[in-house]
Amino acid sequence: MSRHAEVTRATKETRIRVAVDLDGAGRAEVRTGIGFFDHMLEALARHGLMELTVSCEGDLHVDGHHTVEDVGIALGQAIQQALGDRRGIRRYADACVPLDEALVRAVVDVSGRPYLSYHVEIAKWQMLGDYDVFLTPEFFRALVLNAGLTVHLDLIRGDNPHHIVEATFKAFARALETAVRLDPRVSGVPSTKGVL
Repeated sequence: MSRHAEVTRATKETRIRVAVDLDGAGRAEVRTGIGFFDHMLEALARHGLMELTVSCEGDLHVDGHHTVEDVGIALGQAIQQALGDRRGIRRYADACVPLDEALVRAVVDVSGRPYLSYHVEIAKWQMLGDYDVFLTPEFFRALVLNAGLTVHLDLIRGDNPHHIVEATFKAFARALETAVRLDPRVSGVPSTKGVL
């Protein structure tokens, strides 16, 4: 069963192509024009064991908001398509990831019901290169809504914004990889309703 999808999205603000394979080895080819965001998407692929291609031309002369949010939309749509009817997946998973002083927990339910509980508070506004740390919840909200996931992201502790954001992406990646993993013991859809 192929769990691959490709999505293109074109607006007056961004032109995006995303390709994802959920059963990969963690390779990524990413170009969004925002270096730190590229690094986070590469970490998402690596720790989520997915093949990921992202190319985006966005209105970075305005700021990074449209690029980050629209990549989240397109990636969420690609994950949704790649999951298909969600037969045979584990569905639930969680992961805690440390990065020096930072510790972030991610809990994922591949439920078909989009919901994001985001409690990763960063004390002060900061740019990480060209990346605004406060775009992180915008990315995850867009991804979760379009992928049909329930996701809880919680900062357990941490001070350094770089470490906090990176631990958030990595924790989400690890939880998502486990939740979407095919399990030969799962017959059909993992729900008493018979559908996700």
